[in-house]
Amino acid sequence: MMTTENTRPLVIEVIKVQGHCPVFRVGDSFAIKKGHQLVSDMPVCMHALQAFSPYYIPLSRGMHPIDLGLAGPNGHAYVQCQDPQSYTGGGTVTFRITNDEKRLDANKPFQGRMPVRW
Repeated sequence: MMTTENTRPLVIEVIKVQGHCPVFRVGDSFAIKKGHQLVSDMPVCMHALQAFSPYYIPLSRGMHPIDLGLAGPNGHAYVQCQDPQSYTGGGTVTFRITNDEKRLDANKPFQGRMPVRW
């Protein structure tokens, strides 16, 4: 059984969108708490989940992004969704992953906009 007492909350922020993503905008964010609970006021794309799925447990347990090959500026972890926007007409989204919950509170709320536009 996984204990949650030694886990850190993770905040996943959208920092770049290439093309047109029907779900995310720059500045959107959501969190993973207790090492396994996805917390979001907005829909989360399955492509996004697949992008950080291999890394959320090690990061929430304190492994440094450098050790996972994910470190970028300021030592934060960076991942990108798997939507090949140049072929699908969708959007490739880059995410920054931190363990700073204040970043989640500082971002604008979802504001009820419709996330998917067909």
